[in-house]
Amino acid sequence: MTGRIVKGIGGFYYVRLDRDDEAAGRIYECHARGIFRKVKKRPLVGDRVRIEQVTGEEGLIGSIEEIFPRENELIRPEASNVDQAIIVFAIKSPEPNLTLTDSFIIQMMMQEIPVILLFNKKDLADEETVEMMLKAYGAAGVKCLAVSARNEEDLKLIASDLAGKISILAGPSGVGKSTILNALCPDAGMETGEIGKKSKRGKHTTRHSELFMINGMTDCDVCKDSYIMDTPGFTSFNVPDMSEGVLKAYYPEFFPYEGKCRFNECSHTHEPDCAVKDAVEDGCVNKIRYMNYKSLYKELSERKKYR
Repeated sequence: MTGRIVKGIGGFYYVRLDRDDEAAGRIYECHARGIFRKVKKRPLVGDRVRIEQVTGEEGLIGSIEEIFPRENELIRPEASNVDQAIIVFAIKSPEPNLTLTDSFIIQMMMQEIPVILLFNKKDLADEETVEMMLKAYGAAGVKCLAVSARNEEDLKLIASDLAGKISILAGPSGVGKSTILNALCPDAGMETGEIGKKSKRGKHTTRHSELFMINGMTDCDVCKDSYIMDTPGFTSFNVPDMSEGVLKAYYPEFFPYEGKCRFNECSHTHEPDCAVKDAVEDGCVNKIRYMNYKSLYKELSERKKYR
C-alpha cells in the first residue's frame, strides 16, 4: 500500500492511503523500519511512502517499508515535497517583523519553493499601511495578498492558490495561521491562540506539523485533493547560513543596478557612489526592503566573526 505521511508524533507516523488504493483515504498508524535509522533517514510529514499492514494487530496499524524520493526537504519546519509556502504575517497585533519576513522568503528561495505572502488582519490597518506592505514585496517579485482570516471572500482568494498542491502554512505565532487553517479545513480542529494583552505576542498553539486534506469550502471546489500543513509557531528564524556577499542575490529589486556602482564588489551597504543606495533615495528600490537587507547583512557579518 502507498500513501502520504500526514502527521508524525513521538515515533508514530500517520499515513493516508492514496486515492487509487482499495482502502483510499484510510489512515494507518505506522512505525518506521529500523533500517531508516541505520541510514540516518527519518520519515517526514509530506513523504510518500510504501507501507505494509502489521498482522496480529487490531485497527489500522502498519510499518513504513520504503520512503519514495523527495522533491525537496525543509529543516525548520520539518517537511518534504512542499509545492509552495504560504507565509503569514499580521499587519497589526502583533506588529510585523519584516526582517523576519525576508528571512522566511530567502529560506524558501534557496530551496526553489514559491512563496505567497499573506498579510493578515488587514481590517486592523489603514489603507496606506496595507498598500505600503503590498508594494514593498510586490516589487521584490513575491506574490502577496492583504487578507482577513475571518472574511469569506478573502478565504476563497487564498483557496484558489491551493488547488492540487501541498502548501505549507508558516509564520510567527499569533498571526492567524490556525484561524486560516480552520476556515479552509474545519475538520482540522486546531486551537487558535489569543494575543496576550501585555506582550502582544501569540501563544504557541500548534505543537506538531500536520498535513490536512482540503475538502473544499462552501461554493468553492478548487481545493479538492489539495493539502495544507500547519506548523509549530515560532518567533525567531535567522537568515540561512551564507556569505554576506551572497545575500544580495536574494533581493531581485537590486538586479537592475548591479554593475553600476563605483566598486565591482559593492555590498550596497556603506560604499560611496552605490547605485542601489541611490535607487533607494530616488524611491526606485523600496526602503523597507533595503533596511531589511542591511540588517541581515550585518547579522551574517557578525556571525562570521564567531566561527
